[in-house]
Amino acid sequence: MSAITQLDITAIRNIQHGRLGCHPRLNLVFGVNGSGKTSVLEAIYLLSRGRSFRTSQTDTLIDRDSNEAVVFAQLSDHKLGLSRARNKKPSLRLDEIQQDNWDRVARILPVLVIDSGTFALLEGGPRARRQFLDWGVFHVEQSFIASWRNFRKSLANRNQLLKSRSVDHDSLRAWNQEFVLHGEAVDRARESYYKQFQSVLLPVYRELAGEEIELTMEYSRGWWSDCSLSQALDKAVESDLRYKATQVGPQRADILLKVQGKAAQDVLSRGQQKILVCALKIAQGVFHSQLSDNKSIYLLDDLPAELDASNRSAVLQRVLQTGSQVFVTCVEREALVKSLPGGEEMTAFHVERGKIVTVN
Repeated sequence: MSAITQLDITAIRNIQHGRLGCHPRLNLVFGVNGSGKTSVLEAIYLLSRGRSFRTSQTDTLIDRDSNEAVVFAQLSDHKLGLSRARNKKPSLRLDEIQQDNWDRVARILPVLVIDSGTFALLEGGPRARRQFLDWGVFHVEQSFIASWRNFRKSLANRNQLLKSRSVDHDSLRAWNQEFVLHGEAVDRARESYYKQFQSVLLPVYRELAGEEIELTMEYSRGWWSDCSLSQALDKAVESDLRYKATQVGPQRADILLKVQGKAAQDVLSRGQQKILVCALKIAQGVFHSQLSDNKSIYLLDDLPAELDASNRSAVLQRVLQTGSQVFVTCVEREALVKSLPGGEEMTAFHVERGKIVTVN
């Protein structure tokens, strides 16, 4: 299990410098809004994924009075360090060795987030659900990332050809072959993961919901079920040329969540939707630990603002049952402590104007 034992943060938003000696199970970060508590979670996510879970503009994470942000984590079995200067390529090191990409670090430090943005899994477009699916596949299928990157390259080149004034059909056919080869590999990996994952999701969701709810999960691969991807491209060629973009393929894939045969977001209340989204993230961590020798780290941002007391308690207790390391933020410490099972050990950190103080 990759647990963070020490976390050092420099110039991430308003945190000039902070050091956290982390508990292997539960870490509570509390403070008023704007104090910097969520920035602690962002620092962990940045180290794991190379970006923030709150914004696509990574440079905005760097403190405005600094030129460079640095995050260092001592794990139980590895050392990770990241430095990020404005408008420059980040420098990522694993055990003092420079990394060209995030592949190894992401596997060593798998991170799952539950925050207000997580509810896009139900309310948002297919992209959020594809990203959710691909996170899971990446962590259990070693070859997936190469297939995914090659597919994205073929998609980009195919779309570029479609946008040209006079389409070179010989080149288009050549890229079709690459698109089909890697696109079908991506689809096979996604479908295999989905079929196994849903058997983990259903009991987790029923446990959190506290009742028997008829939940079904469907995988839509992004083209017609009665033909191959190559045949689908042939069928869609006129619409591709008309819209100057590829209309079928894994880039259109989606997960459909249904309750009693209808879209979950149309049947469930807002509170029930939040429970379903939490179940998706918890089940993904459970499934990941079943298929690997590692556990995910959970980042739970401001649960009291997102869940009522009873659902908050159910989610926290189920996350802790996974045996994963957990970082959770809140405004008022006592509001969260009341949701914990009795005798749960933790380390608490108070954040005020970017200053982090251990209060245990």
